[in-house]
Formats: sequence, C-alpha cells, structure tokens
Amino acid sequence: FCKEKKIPCLGISDTSNLCGALEFAENISKVGTQPIIGTQIYFRFEDTTGLLPLIALNENGYKRIIELSSRSYLENDALSDPHLDVKDLLIDTEGVSLLSGTIQGLFGKLFEKGRLDEISKLYRSLSSKFNDNFYLEIQRHGDQNEIAFEKFNLEQSLKIQIPIIATNEVYYLTPDMHEAHDALTCIGSKTYVNEKNRIKYSNQHYFKSNEEMSKLFSDLPEALENNFNLPFKCNFRPQFSKPVLPNISSEKGGSADEILKKDSLDGLKEKFLKVFKVEENNLKTDDKFLKYKDRLDHELKIIIEMKYPSYFLIVS
Repeated sequence: FCKEKKIPCLGISDTSNLCGALEFAENISKVGTQPIIGTQIYFRFEDTTGLLPLIALNENGYKRIIELSSRSYLENDALSDPHLDVKDLLIDTEGVSLLSGTIQGLFGKLFEKGRLDEISKLYRSLSSKFNDNFYLEIQRHGDQNEIAFEKFNLEQSLKIQIPIIATNEVYYLTPDMHEAHDALTCIGSKTYVNEKNRIKYSNQHYFKSNEEMSKLFSDLPEALENNFNLPFKCNFRPQFSKPVLPNISSEKGGSADEILKKDSLDGLKEKFLKVFKVEENNLKTDDKFLKYKDRLDHELKIIIEMKYPSYFLIVS
C-alpha cells in the first residue's frame, strides 16, 4: 500500500505493546516510507482508565515507551488490565511525544463524565513537561461526542497554548472494509451486529489521503501543519539485532562452553550406564559409545560456534 500510494511516512501505535514495531519498520522502510514508532498505553486518573498515544522521537524515546509499556504489565496484579498512573507520564519525557487521544481515550472518558477542570489541570501539567511535544488531537470521524470534545480541546489549546494536531484513527485501509471491521468489533466484545447498545464506530476510520485530510481540516490549517511537521521530529526506527544471552560461567566450572561439554558428556555416560548397562571403565573401548560421542561432539561444535551454550544451560 505504501509503495503503491507513495506514502512518505506512516505511524504505528499498537495497544499496550510494541509487538508490531520491528516488522512494520523493516517492511515499510524497504519501499522508502519513514516509519514512526508509537504505542498507546492505558493510564489511570483516579477512577478513570483510558488510552493515551506515545510516539518515539529518538532512541531514548523508544526505550522510554518500551519501559512504560512493560511496566504497565509488571506493576499490576494479575487480575488488572495493563495500566499505569497518569503521573508516570511526568517522569523522563525526553525523546517522547504525547498525544491527547480519542473520544474513547482517557481524556475523552473524563470529558464524557464532565470533569473539565481536571482535564484542564492535567493538560497544563503535561504541557509544562512535554513542551511542544504534547499535542491536542482533533479528530473528525463523526463518532459520538466528537464535536463537543473538539470544541473543548480548541478552547484549551488557545487558553494554555498547546499545539493541535489533525489525526485520523485508522482501523482499516479502504472504506469498504468498514462492515468487516464492525463485525470484528462485535466478536472482540462478544456481542452481535444487530444489538443496539454496543460499541459502534463510524465508517470514517479508513486510511485517508492527503486530499481528504486537507479538505476535512481546511478550517484548521495549523492542525494540518503540525501533522505534516511531526515526522521531521522523528529520527529513529528499530533495527534487527542478535539475541543477547547472559553468559553462564563460574570459576569452579569454567566457561559456558566447558560446562556444557562436561554436563553433556556426563549425561551421555549416565544414559549408557542405565540403558546399555556399560560400566564407565569400559566406555572408551565400547563401539556404540564412541559412535554416540562422535555425534555429541558434532552437535556441541555447532552449538559452540553459534554461541548458544548459555542458552542450552539456561534451559537445562
């Protein structure tokens, strides 16, 4: 799609993780599209939990959003969904851009509860920490309460001097995929298409072209300008790396290579004693043992050449 449409840059924002980031970056980079790496994490403010999108501007920012994503799982009990406290956003913001999210996100939920003063205070705190890397998202999908939320955000932008950005939440590529996505939403929430009281998105969550976005936000040129300029702030993409394994060694047992050789040979001797009833003193002259030892040495040679002894020792 990026190749066909000559897309200059494209962002990804998986929910509560960055599992798709590496594959996404690798594939779209091959066709000349700049990947922008992000995630959306659940944050809690008092009794309300909702998503907020974070974008990595550089390597430090990438490490920071990985850390936040991991902590959202590790610092909760097993019964809670992964989430963090909104205060965690105010620690170490270097290299990270924060967006205010959708009407279904944290601030959208607070807005629907009428907690406008609290949103305003949070906006001020986040703006003072992130500076011009905190944006108020303006979205026009035609979803419920979106117009009222937009009006509120535009007022806050003028009042607190927070930049606005035009965004479109993409769930599928083309408009004709809306029906299939609607059915998928029902499957995810264990409900039915003909149910009235269920989550229902408009048919505007497809990948919109430059022309469509320009027309949709023609009255807010500064929001489009910030949308256009954001990729110039991003200068990082994840790269493939070799696995980093801990080195298992000891002064007593030697290096991981030596420990693996010794453990493997001891294991082979033990099997011959139990299965073939060959005494250890007779192993050196036993044809069957010598045959198995040759095979073991061959396997160990490959494992050591690939620098995997520590991995085998961890598993054992």
